Amino acid sequence: MSAIVAIVGRPNVGKSTFFNRLIQRREAIVDAVSGVTRDRHYGKSDWNGKEFSVIDTGGYVVGSDDVFEKEIDKQVELAIEEADAIIFMVDVETGVTGMDEDVAKLLRRVKKPVFLAINKVDNAKRAEDAVEFYSLGLGEYYTLSSMNGGGTGELLDALVQELPDVVEEKSELPRFAVVGRPNAGKSSFINALIGEDRYIVTDIAGTTRDSIDTKYNRFGFEFNLVDTAGIRRKAKVKEDLEFYSVMRSVRAIEHCDVCILLLDATRGFDGQVENIFWLAQRNHKGIVILVNKWDLVEDKETNTIKHYTEKIKKAIEPFVDVPILFISVLTKQRIFKAIETAVEVYNNRNKKIITRKFNETMLPIIENYPPPAYKGKFVKIKFCTQLPTPYPQFAFFCNLPQYVREPYKRYLENKIREEYDFSGVPITVFMRKK
Repeated sequence: MSAIVAIVGRPNVGKSTFFNRLIQRREAIVDAVSGVTRDRHYGKSDWNGKEFSVIDTGGYVVGSDDVFEKEIDKQVELAIEEADAIIFMVDVETGVTGMDEDVAKLLRRVKKPVFLAINKVDNAKRAEDAVEFYSLGLGEYYTLSSMNGGGTGELLDALVQELPDVVEEKSELPRFAVVGRPNAGKSSFINALIGEDRYIVTDIAGTTRDSIDTKYNRFGFEFNLVDTAGIRRKAKVKEDLEFYSVMRSVRAIEHCDVCILLLDATRGFDGQVENIFWLAQRNHKGIVILVNKWDLVEDKETNTIKHYTEKIKKAIEPFVDVPILFISVLTKQRIFKAIETAVEVYNNRNKKIITRKFNETMLPIIENYPPPAYKGKFVKIKFCTQLPTPYPQFAFFCNLPQYVREPYKRYLENKIREEYDFSGVPITVFMRKK
């Protein structure tokens, strides 16, 4: 679990460029993770060893200047509600605008850390021009250039100092988050699970602001269901459901063990659903994909499910070891199977393999197919173990870890998945100096 940082501001000040820089920086500091740059609007970043989720409020608004003003206000308000810290970005080239003042007016009432970032400051003259932004009433500011990276270090140093120290919470009961696009059937799915026997349901105050966990205890299963559908006051959201769903999904994913990703079969596995999937994967959460409204799909043939599954797996490569179920909340088709699968994924995520047995299994596999020689150097792996982390991570100790390439790490991951059931769970493989 990590904190959430929102980048807000009017259009065309460089928010997305800065956001992309944060995601690239995270890749450089942590590791090269496949699929990291697939989404534009939210992702993971890391600075000084502290991870946080970043949300870029840019790119959601389409229309004229008049529409911009209304939509920006709504997005800033939503970002303020959900984020732990806010970066307010402005443009030194255009100076203070009326829209900047409108956003600043909202942010001055916030009791959360707000960082005023003045972008496009790449010379001394522009640094002098930045002084006028004191008029926004937000105190000290940070000058930077999101294009070349100048000044971003100072901003991030200050930012991570203000972020709360959060660790993966281990609750007594598993936490399953139901996430997905608006109107995919999340509320209906939860209602179908709860049924009419309301006495078995209790509302537990969640660990996060205003979120509600529904305790589910039926058919031998017991867990907390994190509902991302309708937790907040929808009257404030109205047309902006898409952005609203993103914010709720990010927060829910941060605080769960398993993500139940619900998608509408008639809309398919589109970009928004794919974004939520990759965010769950990068947060090392268990994932179950439920294709809802399968009863509404017309012209179904013998191989329709097979072809639909292949399309989804193509979109989520290389992490394809994910359960995909075709359900109908309306007819309650495979609802119980969905929960059964989520519990299995939770157990897989918590699986611990004894080091001795792990070596007995993996070392012969490595001996039969060792890492390819690189620059004339031969890598010898002598020992491997599962790390004591809340999710599956494995360390392989060898003489030259820097020469083990990404394809061989994926080979090791695939072999681990063949030998042990980690379906629905992201695996991380590290190479360490012997």
